[in-house]
Amino acid sequence: MHKPFVVNVGALRRGGVHATEAHCCGGLTGIAVSASHVPDNAEIQVDAVLEVASGTSILVTGTITAPWVGDCRRCLGPAEGTLVSTVRELYEDRPDPEETYKLHGDQLDLEPLVRDAVLLELPHAPLCSASCAGLCPVCGIDRNTGTCSCETELNDPRWAALDVLRARDD
Repeated sequence: MHKPFVVNVGALRRGGVHATEAHCCGGLTGIAVSASHVPDNAEIQVDAVLEVASGTSILVTGTITAPWVGDCRRCLGPAEGTLVSTVRELYEDRPDPEETYKLHGDQLDLEPLVRDAVLLELPHAPLCSASCAGLCPVCGIDRNTGTCSCETELNDPRWAALDVLRARDD
């Protein structure tokens, strides 16, 4: 089975070189948060520099780029984009599971790092565009594609105390 995010670091570990570049891309499955996800097997790209850190540790510094899709939080239409995550992480033979990643001999598997970095960057409340007008709370029309004559002013007495704040801003 081909593992696109496995990099050979034998020359680094034996002291033949101090640093090397790694450029790899491939797909992963099951990367999702509440309202967005990376499509299964979509191309995720890693551009990194691998350096010998202390002893046999390897420091990975670089960027991870991945496409994402989701549902717009305002209009519920499709939203999409590309995320870019900057990473700087340490791989060790005997890692602390909360702080570093596992180095397997001469093989460095970037997949756990890629998965973690992409999950942290996925938008929890995506927008189809910054100017999305959303849905009318009364009739439900998509205000990006049409207009309505609904009265959307809230007249709930429980919110009256906050109207004073709005008046100050005017």
